[in-house]
Amino acid sequence: MRFRLGWHPLAMDVLLAVSVAVLLVVGALSAPDTRLLDYLAILVGSLALVAWRRAPVAALAIATACMVLYTVRANPGPPAAFPVLITIFATVRAGQRLPMVAAGAAFLGGTLAVSLAGFAEQPVQDLIDRTVLLLGWFLAAGIAGTVSKHRRAYLQQAEQRAAEAERTREEAALRRAGEERLRIARELHDSLTHSISIIKVQAGVAVHLARKRGQEAPAVLLAIQEASGDAMRELRATLEVLRYSGGELPGSGLDRLDELVERARSTGLPTTVTISGRRRALPVAVDSAAYRIVQEALTNITRHAGPASASVRIGYGAGELVVQVDDDGHASPGASPAPGIGLTGMRERVIALGGRLRAAARPEGGFTVRAELPVEKLS
Repeated sequence: MRFRLGWHPLAMDVLLAVSVAVLLVVGALSAPDTRLLDYLAILVGSLALVAWRRAPVAALAIATACMVLYTVRANPGPPAAFPVLITIFATVRAGQRLPMVAAGAAFLGGTLAVSLAGFAEQPVQDLIDRTVLLLGWFLAAGIAGTVSKHRRAYLQQAEQRAAEAERTREEAALRRAGEERLRIARELHDSLTHSISIIKVQAGVAVHLARKRGQEAPAVLLAIQEASGDAMRELRATLEVLRYSGGELPGSGLDRLDELVERARSTGLPTTVTISGRRRALPVAVDSAAYRIVQEALTNITRHAGPASASVRIGYGAGELVVQVDDDGHASPGASPAPGIGLTGMRERVIALGGRLRAAARPEGGFTVRAELPVEKLS
C-alpha cells in the first residue's frame, strides 16, 4: 500500500522520526546543561518512531524510556513528550491500552518528579499548567488512536461487505444463467426433438419402402436421413451442454470434417478439401469454431449459391489456424452479404477467440469465408 503522493510508509516514518529528532535537538541546543547522553536519548527515542506502525509497543517502550531519561536529566519541558505521544497513538490504534497507561504514567511521573524537585524555582501555576497540558495531550493521543482503530475496523467491514455483495451478485447471475439455460433446453427439447425425430423416421420409412420395392433409394433421401440423425445427435449434445456446463459441444471438431464434407456432397454440392501445414491438436475452442465455420459456410452455399461447387482449405500455421471456404456460385463481385444469424454467429465465434473473419463476394464470382484463428496463445 502506498500513499497518494507515492511515498512508501517506511519513507514517511523515517521522515517523521528525523523531523522529531531535529526539533528536539534544536531545543536541546538552546539549553546550556544538555549533555551527550541527552542527545543520545533524543536520537534513540526519536528513531524509535520508524517502527511505530509495525511494532508500536516496542516503539512506545523505547521512546518512553529515552524521553523519561532526557526529561529527568535536562527538564526540557513538554516537547520531550512528542515521541511518546506518537507511539501512544499507534499503540492504542493497535488495540493495546495497558502499555499506553504504563507509558503515560511513567512519563508524567518523571515530569512531575523533576518539576517538584525544582518547585522552589518555578511558580505553582506553571507546574499545574504544564501537568494539565501534558495530561490533555496524552488523553488526546489515546482518543485519536481509538478513533483511528474504529475507523480502520469500519473500513475493513465495509470492504468485506462489498466483497460479499459482489460474490452474491455473481452467484445470483450464475444462478439466473443456469435457469435460463434450463429453460432454453426445455424449449429446444419440446419444439425441435419431436420434429427432427419425425423427419428421421419418415425418411427411414421412405428408404425402407423404396428398397422393399427393389428400387434404389434416392441420394437426397439418404442425405435427409443421415442429416436428421446428425441433427438429433447434435441437439442432444446441445441439450446436455445447456443443462450442465454451457461449454463446447463434444465431438464437434475438425476430426469430423470428412463426415461434414461427405454430407455436403450427398446433397449435390461438389466439395474439395485441402489441408496444408502440419496437423496437430488444437485448443477445444479453436477446433470447435473451425468446424462450425466450415459447417455454416457449406450450409449457406447449399441454400444461397445456386448450382455451385465448394472448396474447403484448412491451413495450420505457426501461430494461427486459417479456415477458408470458397464457392463459385452466383454471388456478384462487390455485393454485400445479407446479414443473417449464420454469419453473425461465425463472426462472434472468431472475435471471441481474438481472430479475424472475412466474408465477402469474390472478384471472380462466388463467395468466400476466411477465418484466421490464433492458436499459439490459446494452446
